Amino acid sequence: MSSGSWVEKVRKNAAKYGELVAGIDPSPSEIPSFFDPDDPAWISRFADFVLDTIEGQIGFVKFQSAYFEACGLAGLTALSLGMKRAKAAGIGVILDAKRGDIGATAAAYARAYLTPVSEGGSGDFEADCLTVNPLMGPDTLEPFAECAIRYGKGLFVLCRTSNPGAGWLQDRMTGNRPISDHVAELIGGIGRRDDEALSPIGAVIGATVPHEGRRLRMLMPHTIILAPGLGAQGGDASSIDALRGKQLGDLLVPVSRGLASVVDREISPADYRELILNRITGFKDAIAHRPAAPAAANW
Repeated sequence: MSSGSWVEKVRKNAAKYGELVAGIDPSPSEIPSFFDPDDPAWISRFADFVLDTIEGQIGFVKFQSAYFEACGLAGLTALSLGMKRAKAAGIGVILDAKRGDIGATAAAYARAYLTPVSEGGSGDFEADCLTVNPLMGPDTLEPFAECAIRYGKGLFVLCRTSNPGAGWLQDRMTGNRPISDHVAELIGGIGRRDDEALSPIGAVIGATVPHEGRRLRMLMPHTIILAPGLGAQGGDASSIDALRGKQLGDLLVPVSRGLASVVDREISPADYRELILNRITGFKDAIAHRPAAPAAANW
């Protein structure tokens, strides 16, 4: 059974497995046909297949809640079982639900996703870390942050996202600065520590925007950044270093469709597993931090 805080798990698993996060986005049209969508158990079988494949290879998994919710009760059951299985294996579990609401409603979401059974949570969807949306203001983040800090959980707050339309709001200027800068300062303030340790309050910054990411990283030196956008969204692995800080684990890179989607839906289970493993190796190599070579001496 997994133990320790989110920050501890990030340090441990990043050191052992690297920064790659396996995204589980069960979309029937993008996965092999042996996961028959007419079989109510297909979504559980898919989650189990991915977890079987990545265990011992990747230290983090991100479940996209929407795909599971779209499958009704069968999907929610698969989500709950998959999260519990991953946590038991020591894999850091991120629930990508992008929740955000006012007052008591935010507190209820925090209880659902971040509160242990021993403290009043149901345990059905308890994650190590949750994605949240700050659009409604700082007060809506408070219940999530309080819960995360109290129970050793983590948050990833949307800051400058990877979708094409993100700039419409996030790059808009207010007070002579982009909105994303204000959000970054909010994230850094909530997660501020007396020491220089990693903060449990992280930020979502797309790998598709390295120039904005470099600026935002300077505002959040001790923040863990979740950087989606590699693979299907066109992010460039060569520019991922722009989002790095100075500590192990301060950058996590999720890949979902880039790991699990297929063109040939008639691929066999054995070949599909091998395909995912090869992609894991490729992405790990692509995002691996390589210190700059020293300048050549002039003789």
